Amino acid sequence: MRPPSLIINSLIMKKIEKEIIEQKNCRICGSSKPKMFLSLGSMPPPNMFPQKEQLKNESFYPLDVSFCKNCGLVQLKHVVHPDIMFRDYIYVTSASQTMIKHLANLAEKTAKRFKVQPNSLVVDIGSNDGTFLSHFKKFKVRTLGIDPAENLKDVAKSKGIENIVALFSNRIANLVSRKYGKAKVITAINVVAHAGNLDDFFKGIKTLLSENGVFIAEFPYLVDLVEKDEFDTIYHEHLSYFSIKPLLLILEKYNLELFGVKRIPIHGGSIRLLIRHSRNKQKYPHPVKELLNLEEKIGLYNLDTYRNFAERVEKKKEDLLKLLRSLKSQGKKIVGYGAAAKGNILLNFCGIGPETLSYIVDSIPAKQGKVTPGTHIPIYPEKKLLEDMPEYALLLAWNFADEILGKNTQYKKQGGKFILIVPEIKIL
Repeated sequence: MRPPSLIINSLIMKKIEKEIIEQKNCRICGSSKPKMFLSLGSMPPPNMFPQKEQLKNESFYPLDVSFCKNCGLVQLKHVVHPDIMFRDYIYVTSASQTMIKHLANLAEKTAKRFKVQPNSLVVDIGSNDGTFLSHFKKFKVRTLGIDPAENLKDVAKSKGIENIVALFSNRIANLVSRKYGKAKVITAINVVAHAGNLDDFFKGIKTLLSENGVFIAEFPYLVDLVEKDEFDTIYHEHLSYFSIKPLLLILEKYNLELFGVKRIPIHGGSIRLLIRHSRNKQKYPHPVKELLNLEEKIGLYNLDTYRNFAERVEKKKEDLLKLLRSLKSQGKKIVGYGAAAKGNILLNFCGIGPETLSYIVDSIPAKQGKVTPGTHIPIYPEKKLLEDMPEYALLLAWNFADEILGKNTQYKKQGGKFILIVPEIKIL
């Protein structure tokens, strides 16, 4: 019999029978036919960067968004097979100093607040290159990453992080629990929205979490997405767009409770949840009640809110294209900054290609020398911006705007201008 770790690693090697399926029922309450309110068109998954010779083999998938009037969950209508999106994953956490500092701070706070003892088990779901777990090493805890990206396992290992190549599920939770024991801390940073089967995901949390353990989740908050028109946060990996109300439904289903919540600025507005085994059923803490009231007040449970959002998205598209066309008509050179997933959504939705953006610069070496999915704009190292000095740079990775603007003071001093798109279109 194979050891548990090998069984786990073999789970994602199954044959892909269907590349995409239509989600006919709400993935939380099971209600039939959530109402579609926005279509961003068909495009490749935004983290798949082809070489020029691979362009003929690109696959395009619909990106349509629906709203469940029964429970309030905003969700994608179609689900792309996770092996297509995650097995060879090009984004690495360590590429951003903003994320490194954010995760270091979270690890410090977590270890101290929850009195993590030496030899306690800390599990990170969607552990990527191991950056987050590496910050726990000084606390002498046992760490384990769970991530389906085969290409990142050795990167995590180089940081001293044991990493299981798999999608998290209740089956994986049982295997991990038997081999490593229960987890004092489970984290999922920008991961819960990726779960195709939320029931199986939270059942796995219930299985793996120790009696006095804590599950910490972070992801973009639907309030920010709607209020700031952050439509490019919507992409194939993000199957669910959470408000508090539908989350409470699934937590209660698995006898888990939300005992802490905090809005945080990362990624244009996110939310941090603290979850544990239930102790006080239906007794929500004040911050949870406040957010429920906020969601009700701004209409997050009303379909008209999302129809209005869709209208604003179309208006932003028109305004951006108008600005770019005006600059091009004046003979200005425009490039993109940050070959980010959200940037690729924007480019595909707006139909912006190399005729508008001469190229894109990005800090991740694995993206350089390739082209953007769908729009085929060439990608170069960041140093090309200062060497070339185009008049304008469209800031595609706007969630890291402060970091990017901070390291490009020389470009700005020499007359270069950045175009921002969130929360509104403006030129810096």
